Amino acid sequence: MATIVIVEDQPDNLKLLTTLLTLKGHQVVGLPNGDRLTEVLRTHQPPPNLVLLDIQLPGRDGYAVLEELKTLPERSCKVVALTAHALPEDRSRASAAGFDGYITKPIDVLTFPIEVGRYLGG
Repeated sequence: MATIVIVEDQPDNLKLLTTLLTLKGHQVVGLPNGDRLTEVLRTHQPPPNLVLLDIQLPGRDGYAVLEELKTLPERSCKVVALTAHALPEDRSRASAAGFDGYITKPIDVLTFPIEVGRYLGG
């Protein structure tokens, strides 16, 4: 299965997402903010297949973290926005910023693994 990094500052959300993905057989690395994401992408073995990046993070938001990731020549995984902002203009902004996809909160426990699977190519 895949290695997925989740950047989510809300502990309950991180726990739920981790549980849903590990039940599907994925390896999950959870981070409370984007400060260590670059390091994880450079050093984690196996390399992550997907990053789920919360937009509303304390300090640097998901857009700022994504800008940093764009500078990594070795980044080969998709980065999907994870947010409660679900208006069409929010989706457009995320797409224009370079996110590879968009998943809205609150998370639907039945459809979330399917959505993630689409970004993993399955």
